[in-house]
Amino acid sequence: MKWKLFKASLLEIGSARITGEPADASEQSHAGPGAGEKGSVFFSAGGKRVRLSIDDNSPVEIHHFGDGRAELIFKDTKVSGVIEKTGFHCPRQAYITVSEGCIYNCRFCNVPSQPPRIKTPEEIVKMVAGVKDRIDCISITSGVIGNPKEDETRVLEVIKELRAFRLPIGVSIYPLLGTPKRLKDLGVLEIKFNLETATDELFTKMCPLLNRQEIMDALTASVSIFGKNRVFTNIILGLGETDDEMKQCIKELTQAGIIPVIRPLNPSGELSDLKRPSAKRILEISDFLEGELLKTGLSCREAKTMCTLCTGCDMVPGADS
Repeated sequence: MKWKLFKASLLEIGSARITGEPADASEQSHAGPGAGEKGSVFFSAGGKRVRLSIDDNSPVEIHHFGDGRAELIFKDTKVSGVIEKTGFHCPRQAYITVSEGCIYNCRFCNVPSQPPRIKTPEEIVKMVAGVKDRIDCISITSGVIGNPKEDETRVLEVIKELRAFRLPIGVSIYPLLGTPKRLKDLGVLEIKFNLETATDELFTKMCPLLNRQEIMDALTASVSIFGKNRVFTNIILGLGETDDEMKQCIKELTQAGIIPVIRPLNPSGELSDLKRPSAKRILEISDFLEGELLKTGLSCREAKTMCTLCTGCDMVPGADS
């Protein structure tokens, strides 16, 4: 079995049903398109990992034998592995959302429909302390409650407290002018500011209250501030862009020193009637990304925090081969 082909097929489905012994699922997500789901599992085998939402009607089965030992069954393929324990949100990380909620209404996202809640720095420190024996890094993300400046201030206060753990810290928030330097000055190692769409036109349709150029400007500034292989951005695959548009976006980003995280669409929010991208398309775009990273001397395998380190939700060149 070639893992890359198998994982692409699993990402096309995006879910699994759990059979056998009860299995611990990750907590409900409070950020991004998966916000509000009832949980997910991280299945790994031979150092490879995939995250699948729990769905009792899924064609993918994960049979849990107990103590994390499991077998993933899809069509004619069976893979023995484990259901991994999470720190927060994903294995080996405390990936924590500061502001659960958002004033913006991006069409692909469920976050604005969730009850708003803001975690205090003290609460987050306590969360990290509770899992410090099974994490290698801390990743911080946030919606926007109030306004972006207020939310950035909250995140900066959290980071000041988290430095005491002496772990790599990655941050993904909506950036303002000067945000990259303020984060770097506090010791943040990596950032991820999300462009979300392959084109400006799609961004205007999907996130009418946000400014894509502001995000791109922050990403470009971050490359010189954070250095090589430390600047990332999510691009959703399946919002209506063409393959050529996605490839052009990947080219522009990699040539600027930015590593795109190509995230297969999780149909939710106003887009719940759309389909996830096909395994064939996921593979084609992943292979193209891998080639562009090689051309520009970038590597996903240098990541120390956030999604590119985890690899669960996406095809990650260098990890999923």
